[in-house]
Amino acid sequence: MAYQQPYSGGAPPPNQYGAPPVGHQPPYGQQFQYGQPPQNGVPFPEQAPYCQQPQYSHQPPYGQAAPATQQPPYEQAPLVYQQPPYGQQPLYGQAPPAGQQPVYGQLPTPYSAPPQQPYGGVPAPCGSPSNTAPSNIPTDLPTTGYALPRPPIHYDANADARALRKAMKGFGTDKAAIISILSTKDALQVEPLRAAYTQIHSRDLFGDIRSEVSGYLEEVLVGLLRGPLAQDCTVVKEAMEGQGTDEEALNDVLLGRSNADIASIKMIYQKAFHRSLEADLKSDLSKKTGRLFLMALSATRAESAAPVVPQAVEQDVLEIYKATEGKTGTDELLVCQIFSSRNDAQIGAISQLYEQKYRRALDSVIKSEFSGHMERALLHQLRTGTDRVLRDALLLEDAMAGIGTKDRLLLNRALRVHWDKTHLERVKTVYQTHFRKDLGAAIKSETSGDFRKALLAVIGE
Repeated sequence: MAYQQPYSGGAPPPNQYGAPPVGHQPPYGQQFQYGQPPQNGVPFPEQAPYCQQPQYSHQPPYGQAAPATQQPPYEQAPLVYQQPPYGQQPLYGQAPPAGQQPVYGQLPTPYSAPPQQPYGGVPAPCGSPSNTAPSNIPTDLPTTGYALPRPPIHYDANADARALRKAMKGFGTDKAAIISILSTKDALQVEPLRAAYTQIHSRDLFGDIRSEVSGYLEEVLVGLLRGPLAQDCTVVKEAMEGQGTDEEALNDVLLGRSNADIASIKMIYQKAFHRSLEADLKSDLSKKTGRLFLMALSATRAESAAPVVPQAVEQDVLEIYKATEGKTGTDELLVCQIFSSRNDAQIGAISQLYEQKYRRALDSVIKSEFSGHMERALLHQLRTGTDRVLRDALLLEDAMAGIGTKDRLLLNRALRVHWDKTHLERVKTVYQTHFRKDLGAAIKSETSGDFRKALLAVIGE
């Protein structure tokens, strides 16, 4: 397979995003950090000062739109949906386990403006009106590696910094040592490692890595050094460069994310490339698909603590049916609006009730009513709400299926699950169950050489 020169931008500077995970399953892997000033390309800019949280709009509670007067909530106790473990279908309204999607640290200062209307002007299809989310629904914080301020960690990076220099100094390169060191660092350790390397050796770790390795091995190692947020921003930028658009990469990074993660991605993208992410997407995507992504970037999803309201679920299911199977033609934007504004539990409940009511799986409806990038984007949002673990197992297999391996897609997806070790182990288990083969064995059969060794280390093999 022909190798394409990767985007050469480095990682963002010090003062990186990051907060330690607290037993939750974050979207697209565990969070990360930033560090060394980059070289050979557009640098990631100086980060916002500590204690300054990126702002994003509050989403009204599920089942509520945004007119002027506050209405009393439903009298019926809300039901809460949980993602089924490894494909098991939970009962409709079943409560999630304790600690699912918890928040950690201090909540960010709420944005004071009223909720933002999703791009495209499609109103929320159901529920009673409200101006603002009630104060008892906490705002989700960014995933580890996306949050700030960066918490202090107990990690002395000096030994690893010296070992990395030893692996690259003199004649030859100890690639195995470099892979071993970088693949075992978590999202909060990469920035201290980069800083220690520069302090001890007066050298740039990105530059030294790039001078010693090349090809997909270089992309894996540099991706590990960037950390999750910088890597996501780089992937999005590369996806829109040159002729054509890497639609799968955009889906992976931007869809199904929390409001806080989207806010962080937009802020760093703007500062790194001096362009708004919204503007780049509008110029690169077709009209309706572009509007779906702008809805996602509006960061107006219901927060994870917002309840599943049965009446609202029923109304959403009816609206989706009327927009797809229940009419000639498809009201694409209405479906986009629902999928882009509901949280995972609400989307999971919608999927369950749709199949119960109309005797057809919602993903089958999406496949029959949509096509191309729009179909794949909506399926990604749906699978995020129904089972993130299975979603990521399917994404990894998709990068290896068929004739030829999509090497860059595979390495980016492997890096994305790498940051959350608990989630990674669940993905490996589900991959084995679903495809009746081991993920490590599949990667071994589809890759070779140092690239294979690096990918296996990324997934903990």
